[in-house]
Amino acid sequence: MRRKLKKSTWLALALFVYVTAMAVYFLPRNTEIGSTEKYVTFGASYVIVLLLWFVLRKKEKLRERRKEDNK
Repeated sequence: MRRKLKKSTWLALALFVYVTAMAVYFLPRNTEIGSTEKYVTFGASYVIVLLLWFVLRKKEKLRERRKEDNK
């Protein structure tokens, strides 16, 4: 039986793959900004994805706790 992925996991994973694909595609081609700015931008994107994962995971745990308390 397959285990269903939680929303926090699949959404964060999808955004991680998207940011990585954009980095691989655009970093070598973009010559308008400096290399430091490129890496800071994508680093910040990864931090945002990580924070989103933490927040969604915490919301899911709170929702599960409330559901258990109501039983």
